[in-house]
Amino acid sequence: MHYPLPRHRNEGPVRVGLLIPLQGPAGIFGPSCEFCAALAVDHINAEGGLLGREVQLQVVDGGDAPSRVADEVDRLLRDDQIDAIVGWHSSAVRQAVAPRVRARVPYIYTALYEGGEVTPGLFMTGETPHRQVLAALSWLAREADISRWTIIGDDYVWPRRTAAEATAAAAECGVTFADNIFVTPDINTHSAALLELEQRDSDGVLMLMLGEHGVQFNRQFVSAGLDESLARLSPLMDENMLLAGGTSTTRNLYSTAGYFETLATAESLDLSARYARKYGSDAPVLNSVGESCYEGMLLLAELIGGARSLDVASLCASAPGTIYSSPRGEVAVTGQDLEQQVYLAQAAGLNFDILTAL
Repeated sequence: MHYPLPRHRNEGPVRVGLLIPLQGPAGIFGPSCEFCAALAVDHINAEGGLLGREVQLQVVDGGDAPSRVADEVDRLLRDDQIDAIVGWHSSAVRQAVAPRVRARVPYIYTALYEGGEVTPGLFMTGETPHRQVLAALSWLAREADISRWTIIGDDYVWPRRTAAEATAAAAECGVTFADNIFVTPDINTHSAALLELEQRDSDGVLMLMLGEHGVQFNRQFVSAGLDESLARLSPLMDENMLLAGGTSTTRNLYSTAGYFETLATAESLDLSARYARKYGSDAPVLNSVGESCYEGMLLLAELIGGARSLDVASLCASAPGTIYSSPRGEVAVTGQDLEQQVYLAQAAGLNFDILTAL
C-alpha cells in the first residue's frame, strides 16, 4: 500500500481534529464527547504530550451532512491545520470522510460500527456487532428467555448492516426475527413503526437508532404501553439518552457497550473522579459515547508513542499487538479494531446495572 509522504511539522503543537456531532440526532452526544476528549488531552499533556509536543484540540462538527463534513475535513488537511483526527460520528460520515483523508494523517474512529473497515490509517475503538449485539442476544435468550425479536432501526449503513449480521446469525444466537423495520432518520414520529411492531409476535425490540431518535422512540414506545410486554435492547443507549428520556422510559430496557459509567474498574473510577473534579456536578453526564473519545485520544497516544512518529505508515506497522489500560479495562489492537470486553446492562432509573461481561 502506498502512503503519502507525511506533511507534519517537527515542532509546535500536535493538532487533533475532534470530529464530533454538534447538531442533528447525534448532537445530544457532542458536549460529553468534547469534555472527555479535553480530559484526555489534559492527561496526555501532563505526561509530556505526544513526541514531546503539546496536544491541542480543534473541534469539527461531525453532525452535518456527510459530504459537507468530508469537505471541511479535506479543507483542514489541505491547509495543514490538523495532524490527526479522532472522534465519534455516524458510519455515514466516516464513509464520506475516510476516502478524503487518504492516510494523510492518522484517523481514530471511536463509535460502535458495523465492522469490516479496512481503510489504511483508520483505527477503530468501537464495538462491532459480533462482540456486542450477537453476544447480548445470546445471553438474553439463554438467561431471560427473550428470543423472538423485531428490529427497528434508522435507515442508514450501521443499522442495516448490523441487522443483516444479526439476522444471519439468528440460529447461532438462539433467536428469531419477526421483521426488520427501518425508518427515515429525519422524521419526528415512529407511529407507523410502532403500529407494525404491535402486529408482530415478539418478545423484544432490537433498537438500532441514533441519539435523539432513540429518545423519541422510547417515549412513544412507552406511551403505547409496549414496555409492559416487550423488552428493548440497544447497542447505542447511553446514560445521556436515559436522562433525556426520563425514568418513565426505562422499564425492560437493556444496553450493551464496552463502557458504562457504573463500570467498577480502577481506570473507570479514576475517569469518573477526574471528570467530576474538572467539570463539576452540572457537566454533561459521563457516558459511553463521551468515554469513547477519551479512549480514542488514549489510542492515538499509544500508537504515536509506539511508532515514535506521526507518520501513518509507521503507525500501521507498529500498531498490531499494542496493549494498554483504559477506562474499559485492558484493550489490545488487533488489525484496525480493538479487542475489548463488552458488557450487558439493564437500565435502573437514570443509571445502568451491569448484568454480565459478554
